Amino acid sequence: MPTDTVTNRYGAIAAEIYDIDKPCFALPDTAFHLERFQGFARPILEPACGSGRTLLPFLQAGLDIAGFDPSPEMLARARDRCAEAGFAADLAKARYDDFAYDRRFGAILIPVGSFTLIDDFAAALATLRRFREHLEPGGVLVIDLQGLNFLAGGQPDRRRWTAPSGDLLTCEGIRTATDWLRQRAETTYRYERWRDGTLVESQIDVMAQRYWGLDEFRLALEAAGFSGVTACGGYDRRRGPRAADRVWTFEALA
Repeated sequence: MPTDTVTNRYGAIAAEIYDIDKPCFALPDTAFHLERFQGFARPILEPACGSGRTLLPFLQAGLDIAGFDPSPEMLARARDRCAEAGFAADLAKARYDDFAYDRRFGAILIPVGSFTLIDDFAAALATLRRFREHLEPGGVLVIDLQGLNFLAGGQPDRRRWTAPSGDLLTCEGIRTATDWLRQRAETTYRYERWRDGTLVESQIDVMAQRYWGLDEFRLALEAAGFSGVTACGGYDRRRGPRAADRVWTFEALA
């Protein structure tokens, strides 16, 4: 079924773990995209901005960036993170299928594969069209994307972290569905908070993602009205995508 309000929600424990596991600059995408947008003088939109791990470094670099996310918990963390650094971030609670701004942007950036959270092809294509409508003429769309090789994975994901409070946070993710026809995977995550050896909080989140073929996504961008599509792999602009890459980065012009 297409993504709905049950899937991909990033509740309170998931948001807390996200910040611990992925602080600013922990992943290679942030430095890669900062280099791309160095000196960019037009406004940027980051859909699915989460807790601000990309948005804050962009603000600190002097860039004009706004973001939206459907998770209140992630947005609260983004606002707090930016405020602590002295920024009043332009943030909104919205989804891929309902975001709306009364201005256009010079660029839309979706780092690290968040676009795969749109787990239905028709919904993804409609979102690409919404992106184009929100871009200035000649504006650029930059999307990190995970390819079809991720469908062949699905090993259990079991990890733990110690929160600043001293609580033990645990996560167990189990792949519950793989649909090769629709290129969709669904994983159920159980998040737990332990304090002094006692379970004090638990949360179940269902994550659904759709993965893409290389040429398929080029064609989808063109069908949505974009032109000049380029792609690189592994956060290396010197080469094209490879099958073993964890991430491909696409650019396209409105």
